[in-house]
Amino acid sequence: MGGVRLELRCPRNVHGVSLDPDPDWSFDALLSELSAVEKKLNASSPFLSAPFSERQLRNASGRTNAERSPVAFRMCLAEDDEIEEAIDQRIVARNRFECHEVYLSDESDEDSPLEGQPYLMDEVGLVEGSLFELNHDYQFGLKEEVRNHVSTIERDLLNENEKSTAALIRVRRYRDARWDTEKRMDTQYHRKIAEGLDNHLTDIQREYELKSQIEERRIRNDAAHEEAKRKALYEEKLRQEKAKAEAEARVRAEEARKKALEAERKAKEAADKEAAEKIERDAAMKAQKEQAKQRVIDQSKEAQPTGIKKPESAGDIVKAAKSALNLEQARLQRYKEIEENNQALRLNKDFSSKERHIVRLIKQIRGIKDNVRAKATELVKIFNDPSCPQSISIVMFAKKVVSLSESPDTSAFAWAHVIVLIASKVPQAMDFLLAELHRVCIFTVPKYVMYSKPAFESREAHYKSLGFKEDNGKIESVNDYLKRLESYIRLYGALVQTEVEGVQNPHGLAEGWAWLARFLNALPANIYTAVTLKSFLQMAGYALYRKYKSQFGKILNVISENYLAALKARDNSELNPVIAEIQSYIEDKKFLQVPEGRVLQGALLSREMVPESDYRESYNYPSNRYYY
Repeated sequence: MGGVRLELRCPRNVHGVSLDPDPDWSFDALLSELSAVEKKLNASSPFLSAPFSERQLRNASGRTNAERSPVAFRMCLAEDDEIEEAIDQRIVARNRFECHEVYLSDESDEDSPLEGQPYLMDEVGLVEGSLFELNHDYQFGLKEEVRNHVSTIERDLLNENEKSTAALIRVRRYRDARWDTEKRMDTQYHRKIAEGLDNHLTDIQREYELKSQIEERRIRNDAAHEEAKRKALYEEKLRQEKAKAEAEARVRAEEARKKALEAERKAKEAADKEAAEKIERDAAMKAQKEQAKQRVIDQSKEAQPTGIKKPESAGDIVKAAKSALNLEQARLQRYKEIEENNQALRLNKDFSSKERHIVRLIKQIRGIKDNVRAKATELVKIFNDPSCPQSISIVMFAKKVVSLSESPDTSAFAWAHVIVLIASKVPQAMDFLLAELHRVCIFTVPKYVMYSKPAFESREAHYKSLGFKEDNGKIESVNDYLKRLESYIRLYGALVQTEVEGVQNPHGLAEGWAWLARFLNALPANIYTAVTLKSFLQMAGYALYRKYKSQFGKILNVISENYLAALKARDNSELNPVIAEIQSYIEDKKFLQVPEGRVLQGALLSREMVPESDYRESYNYPSNRYYY
């Protein structure tokens, strides 16, 4: 009996997978394939359970018929690479086909459609067929179980991978969040450290500054204490010297008195012997007196214009201190000699261009520090110019400064500043300027010429001796003269108080103090001296008070009690405005106010003109007399 050939009712190729032409697998082949799959799974996943064992197969084979799948045998036809790819993609392509029982009969049926066709397999018995079918079902169920187990493992692997990925993401996020938190905390910590350090350094600096201030205050206090001690010692020394001088004077006076008494006694004893010589001694004394009077007349001769007669007693006409007259005479004499030499030099050369240049520079002087220094430098260059003798240029400068100072718009303090700077380089300039001031204004000596009919030919001659100008034979008015007088005194008052840092004023504030003392001691109280005193106080009173303090206050008391009283006693209505101004200056303490124009722009002249050490000096003069 031949075999029957069976044709599959399903297609041979499904989704690119070809059916196995030999559906009958051996048991050993199945075990080999399962072992290969198990090894691949064990190698690819750490989560796979222990490999399949014989016990597991027995358990799998112990399934009841009810648990077995009624479906036909399934066969997976693919190469090893395709199997691994299918496992990775979690998709296993399955194709199944059914093979129904084939009726096999030993009887031949001529009418059977299978007659004459070869059989698929040899006819077997019932037991063998049942065993074959059982083996087939067992293999199919085992494969199905393996596939389900593999699918479960794959799903578990995917879930584990997803969980691991999610956990890793959470860990990374936690790590990033923690890193940001720690970074913020670290930044805050560093900021707190920086703030603490800054506060600490600020406290240290504040403490250092406080200690420095305390130390500076202590140093200043020590310096003030030392200065006060030095001043007290200096004042004590002055008092001791004064007391010593007074004691010596008393001793000398006592000795002189004793000598006089002794001489008188001797004179009485020798009266008879000296009777013959008395006439000769009287004649000698008379001759000496006449010589002394002649010397005084000669000293004041330069200040007397034409028309003054020779007075019987020069002391009754010229009112001035002897020291002031000596200084005036020396300056005028030297000035006269220079003028004579200059006249000889002018005969050979014309210096008018230099004179115009000097006038232009003087007119350009302003109350600005840089301007003052620039003009002083330019004038010094002119004085040192070899093309023009220095004596000529200095005399021209002195004359032009004095003549131009008559203008009411003149900045006296600025001009005085320039004069001091020039005198520091050319000392002769100060002497020539003072000589020119003495020549045009006798009150800068100070000096006054009294009127006397025997001494002057007329009133005009007396006015000329005071410095009045004459134009076409006509004497200027008193008001014009007083205006010029005020301009000269304002320039002189500004000059004596001007001090520049690093420069010594040869005619400084001490000369101004001496001038004021000589003025009050020698000059009478009238309209001319009143205007002079008012102008001088307005210009130099501030500096004199800062330096001499209480001594200047004593001067003001004498002016108020004596000089103003003498002016009021004259009962002249023209004096009332001047008296009111002087009295207001004293009562309102205007000497505490800085005069207008004294401070140059860009510099405080009070600090430059009067050094701080000079303010602390003290002079003990008696209240009823002034020394110079």
